[in-house]
Amino acid sequence: MSDSPPIIAPPALSCRAPQQSDASAIHALVAACEPLDLNSIYAYLLLCTDFAGTCAVATEGGKILGFVSGYLKPAEPATLFIWQVAVSPSTRGRGLAKAMLNEILSRPACQRVTQLEATVSPTNKPSRNLFESLAREQQAACSWSPLFHAADFGNELHEEEQLLRISPLRGPARNGGKDENY
Repeated sequence: MSDSPPIIAPPALSCRAPQQSDASAIHALVAACEPLDLNSIYAYLLLCTDFAGTCAVATEGGKILGFVSGYLKPAEPATLFIWQVAVSPSTRGRGLAKAMLNEILSRPACQRVTQLEATVSPTNKPSRNLFESLAREQQAACSWSPLFHAADFGNELHEEEQLLRISPLRGPARNGGKDENY
């Protein structure tokens, strides 16, 4: 018999749809992920309720470490638009963002999705790398085009936002697969 304490495995990271009770923690996470635009808690409440089918949180030990918000475009229901991707600075580099995207794409709400769009500023290299990696994984084309110019943001100091389009989506996420490298 050994006197050493039992080995307890660290809590596992998991991805799921957000819940109303997650909104405040999501707000705090996004606030810690500069330079992301911080929305009101009310906006995150709406994302966690009305758009939960196309949003995801990543948790470990009950703590929210990642958040992806997205929605199906009303005029193009086969297009999933990703609005925001936030990963806790302490958790970056573990593939969590892509795991959340794949988890969303594997859901029934995205069954007919064939295209993913997002806007990304030219200097946001981590987001550019994320989406380009997802496109390679999906064996899909990845294109960039101008969308919102800096002047479109009025007096707010904001970089231009380029429209990213990944199409056609296929591969593991289309078959309910998940990226286990997080």
